[in-house]
Amino acid sequence: MKDVLEEITRQRLKRGWTEYQLAKNANLTQSTISTWYRKKQIPTIDSLSKVCAGFGMTLSAFFLEGDDAIVLTQEQRELLDHWGALSPTQRKIVLELLEHMGTEH
Repeated sequence: MKDVLEEITRQRLKRGWTEYQLAKNANLTQSTISTWYRKKQIPTIDSLSKVCAGFGMTLSAFFLEGDDAIVLTQEQRELLDHWGALSPTQRKIVLELLEHMGTEH
């Protein structure tokens, strides 16, 4: 499993960015990013999405292991875009709906 903070650092250094530059590009505060490292916290998916956007990459690319590219269909990308805009409560409702739909015959 990929170490999220280590990967953020790797991507940041690959670009020659400071934590401040990452914060600016990800539309986050520098204190938020510093807190992740200080407290060894994994960013929320929303924050990680912003970091990936700042890096100009997808979440899929961020978690990519090795050279195996993950290819999403347009429909899957749209679904993930919508998912990213949902609140935690809305995500829970959608998951419950999908689980319920999967049990109907």
